[in-house]
Amino acid sequence: MTATETPTDGRRLRRDRNRESVVSALLELYREGDVAPSTEAIAARAGISARSLFRYFDDSDALVRTAIARQQEHLAPLYALDIDPAAPLDERIGAFVAGRVRLVEAMGAVGQVARNLAAKQPRIAGELGRVRAVLRGQVADVFAAELSVRSDADATATLAAIDVLTSWEAYHLLREDQGLSAAAAAAVITTGLRRLLGTVV
Repeated sequence: MTATETPTDGRRLRRDRNRESVVSALLELYREGDVAPSTEAIAARAGISARSLFRYFDDSDALVRTAIARQQEHLAPLYALDIDPAAPLDERIGAFVAGRVRLVEAMGAVGQVARNLAAKQPRIAGELGRVRAVLRGQVADVFAAELSVRSDADATATLAAIDVLTSWEAYHLLREDQGLSAAAAAAVITTGLRRLLGTVV
């Protein structure tokens, strides 16, 4: 404790450090593939006792919400796309797919946890809805030239199809259910975009 730090300050700092350790531990376990870690596993990874874990969170739902929010903070820089809307279509498709794959790879198992919990946690469901709207908006912006020359119904259907094709859910199916590498999954998405946008017969 420093000369200017009070005992209360020291306790608060320890509490904050332990709270951060618990959140980091849970995210590490998620990223390693354990999407439902036990209290004991989280506490052991955080270096605290299992009994003291919920001194820092009201309940397990509060802990998970905090971890997902922290993950979103980490992912924030990956949402940005620097794509010239006037660039050739194939160039835009390549840049878009590369950016989207980086993002969904980084989401990893935390994306699955969020979707598993959305049905019973409205705050998580709301955040997922916000993220999906942002990603759908990116599709509309990057491929605005191609969508604008279609009928309203065709443009709406094409946007919906691209939104699904480039979603976390579709990527998860390609990687986990079909066992594709990241590069192979990106190739599938690229081919799908070219077909949807009219560049492949």
